[in-house]
Amino acid sequence: VLDANGRSIPFKALYGEHRAIVLFVRNFLCYTCKEYVEDLAKVPKAFLREANVRLIVIGQSSYHHIKPFCRLTGYTHEMYVDPQREIYKMLGMKRGEGNNASVQSPHVKSNMLLGSIKSMWRAMTGPAFDFQGDPAQQGGALILGPGNEVHFLHLDKNRLDHVPINTVLQLAGVKAVNFSNKPEIIDI
Repeated sequence: VLDANGRSIPFKALYGEHRAIVLFVRNFLCYTCKEYVEDLAKVPKAFLREANVRLIVIGQSSYHHIKPFCRLTGYTHEMYVDPQREIYKMLGMKRGEGNNASVQSPHVKSNMLLGSIKSMWRAMTGPAFDFQGDPAQQGGALILGPGNEVHFLHLDKNRLDHVPINTVLQLAGVKAVNFSNKPEIIDI
């Protein structure tokens, strides 16, 4: 994988010493991926430190897109890219859309029409023909490490088939996060 400065890092280095939640996104123009990563940005670093877990997003565009995507989403955790989609292919992540009716990500707030319009606008206002990854590539979620242990694997069937963030956090031993915008009522 490549970091935001274009440095090559072996994929295994991301989870060799620590448990890691590794989330593969479709592409950086995808509205569902953007909204999912916006919610990932809400995961407190203290929760991750306390559980000794790394939170990593991997996209499949050029490394030049990492910093702008992080600014756009407010994401401050680790992000890398796999521009040739080698890891996507190795893990068997699909290309193309499966059945949309069966799943709905709790982290996607836009409807398909509005989300698609926003994605197209970002594509049109960016560099010409820079799709920031294969638009047909699906993502997935893994919990890996330390070492060669695979604790969890989910391959997305379509753009809305994200694993709920609290599910992967809890499976990795990290505290759950309140993603609603409603204030919490504390009973005293």
